[in-house]
Amino acid sequence: MVVLNWNGWRDTLACIASLQKLNYPDFDLIVVDNGSTDDSQANIETAFQNIKVIQTGANLGFGGGCNAGIRYALEQGADYVWLINNDATVDQSALTELVRLADSQPSAGAVGSVLYEADRPAQVQMWGGGKVNLWAGLSRHQVSPAQLDFVSGASLLLRREALLQSGLFDDQTYFMYWEDSDLGFRLRQAGWQLAVAEKSRVWHKLSGSLGKGSRQLDVYFTRSGVRFLRRYSPAPLLSVLMMVGRMVLKRVLMAEFGRARSVLSGYFSA
Repeated sequence: MVVLNWNGWRDTLACIASLQKLNYPDFDLIVVDNGSTDDSQANIETAFQNIKVIQTGANLGFGGGCNAGIRYALEQGADYVWLINNDATVDQSALTELVRLADSQPSAGAVGSVLYEADRPAQVQMWGGGKVNLWAGLSRHQVSPAQLDFVSGASLLLRREALLQSGLFDDQTYFMYWEDSDLGFRLRQAGWQLAVAEKSRVWHKLSGSLGKGSRQLDVYFTRSGVRFLRRYSPAPLLSVLMMVGRMVLKRVLMAEFGRARSVLSGYFSA
């Protein structure tokens, strides 16, 4: 399994503590530190001296950091790679249920968990992943069972053969956000199915790295969304216009003019 850390060692320690309680019999844990500047690596290695920490030396973004861990896991011969966000904690059976479903469905290239709100443990945040409306330029988290377009990178079990066929995250196109959607689309194009292990439970802080309402979040989300729609939408000019227009209008109506400018910055930098 791979946990990506960037200036968030306190969340990472809580995540690791929950992972060490897993009832799955055999797994290796890899922490990838994405060039943190808050002494994350030292704090993690001090707290958990038996944990493998890979240092990227720079912030490679979500996809780039995860890819470093995925490549290492594949080099070690892993049959599955589980990506789990550092701002998440897991039920003791979370990994067991993911692998059980993957083993029972050989056509599943990716399997997700049911994600719950960290501060409201009974509230479903996301049922494995989400759906994308390529005409409206709209990505939505699924909160009940449905056919998914992508599995969320917050808890994502990937099959070795699927990764070797479809490739890893496209870290050259997406620095943060939409990279899991892109991977989901590529997996499905290659004939793999996406699945959700309903008994795999994970509690997740949404936008834990940048924080809700972050202007930088708006820049990254918009830039990646525009690039995604230009790649997959049957009418990219329309879908990009609808996505960006909707995001700007929402922020203007809320008098968040700085965030509206950030959305436009993301669009023009795409």
